[in-house]
Amino acid sequence: MKKAFVIVIIGLLIVFGGIFGFKAFVNSKIAEAMAHMPKPVVTVSAATAEIAHWHPQLRAVASLAAVQGVEVSPQIAGNVTAIHFHSGQYVQAGTPLVQIDNSTQLAQLASDQAQLRLASSNLQRTKELIATKAASQAQLDSAQATYQTDQAAIKDIQATLNKLTISAPFSGYLGIRQVNVGQYLTPGTKIVDLQSWSPLYANFTLPQSDLQNIQAGTPVQIQTDALPGQTFSGKVTALGSAVNSTTRQIEVQATIDNPKNQLRPGLFGELTVVRDTTEKVLVIPVSAISYNTFGDYVYVIHKEKKDGKTQETAVQQVIKPGKQRDGMVEILSGLKQGDRIVTAGQVKLVNGSLVTISHNA
Repeated sequence: MKKAFVIVIIGLLIVFGGIFGFKAFVNSKIAEAMAHMPKPVVTVSAATAEIAHWHPQLRAVASLAAVQGVEVSPQIAGNVTAIHFHSGQYVQAGTPLVQIDNSTQLAQLASDQAQLRLASSNLQRTKELIATKAASQAQLDSAQATYQTDQAAIKDIQATLNKLTISAPFSGYLGIRQVNVGQYLTPGTKIVDLQSWSPLYANFTLPQSDLQNIQAGTPVQIQTDALPGQTFSGKVTALGSAVNSTTRQIEVQATIDNPKNQLRPGLFGELTVVRDTTEKVLVIPVSAISYNTFGDYVYVIHKEKKDGKTQETAVQQVIKPGKQRDGMVEILSGLKQGDRIVTAGQVKLVNGSLVTISHNA
């Protein structure tokens, strides 16, 4: 019985050994055939590492504010009798916006004007009488004072009437109306926003270490995600008088041109301070860089001769990238000027792949 079992085991070993042996033989033949097959050539796009002259830049987040902006409100309480504007309207300086009830003041003005006419007549009569010695100097002085008092009363009531007609203090765009006809307003009640849009202020802060690199007149550019792809230019117009002792930042204000009124007060964006000097940097397209957990790298194209033929291979090269600008990235180490690097087609490459460069990409 034991002898039969051993024979069966030996037979199974021979069968499975033959199967695995055959598989190993087939795989070795395949590997041998593959070894003699030419490597596939991958078509890629390429660019050359080159020297660029970049202006050193300082970046900050800036908030836009109107050069002139105010919440229009009354100085004197009263009921709204008329509204002369529409929400979102552009108005010139001095344009009437809201009329507060002025009926009492108009009546008082009529009374004061009558008093002034009487005072003027009395003054003229007194002057004629004093010329004939029929009136005293004291009577003339009294008539003169009464006339001047009545003049002052009219000026006072006219000033009140001017305040009851609320006008635009400067030219700009109105916001959303906050009041209605018949509404009783108290001093300080918000009627509407009024903002000038061109130019605008851009307020931002910079570290104290950058103070030496910025001054009034330094060019700036700002971009905002509200208007993607557009850049607005301006200049630094003012710096804070002191560095914040807590944050060690200094406040900076730039004036931004807004000729088409596309920007609005309250927007924020990324502001770039453009310095006058330039620096040489080695740059390549951002698309050339591949990323993994071991660091950033690119494929550098090398030419080599094999069997009398020139072929190009892509070799991985670890690099240290720096600042990015307009689709290009600064290379701090790992490449030199003139190196050709792959910019498209990296996903099909492994270290040492044969490549051919497409000139149509």
